[in-house]
Amino acid sequence: MSNLVNTTDADFKIDVLDSETPVLVDFWAGWCGPCKAIAPVLEDLSREYEGKVKVVKVDVTSCEATAVNYNIRNIPALLLFKNGEVVAQQVGAVPRSRLVAFIDENI
Repeated sequence: MSNLVNTTDADFKIDVLDSETPVLVDFWAGWCGPCKAIAPVLEDLSREYEGKVKVVKVDVTSCEATAVNYNIRNIPALLLFKNGEVVAQQVGAVPRSRLVAFIDENI
């Protein structure tokens, strides 16, 4: 079962900013090929890092305010939040090994 959380503009504060654990936020869109390519990897990582990192998805087409607020210009864009603040960013589809290193380096 997936541990991914799909959030909205209205729930972003609760799901991400108020989280006690670090949160990896995936800004994506259904029409984005690279976003679809990394989706299964993010699902796996959501299970692998359960309890350590929460993985939250933000669809930029339906959550425009959040995407604009975080200056998302290219997708997929992965932002890692700790204590409500962005501590790292990874833009573009990268291999699983790079995503694991990105998370490990920043949590």
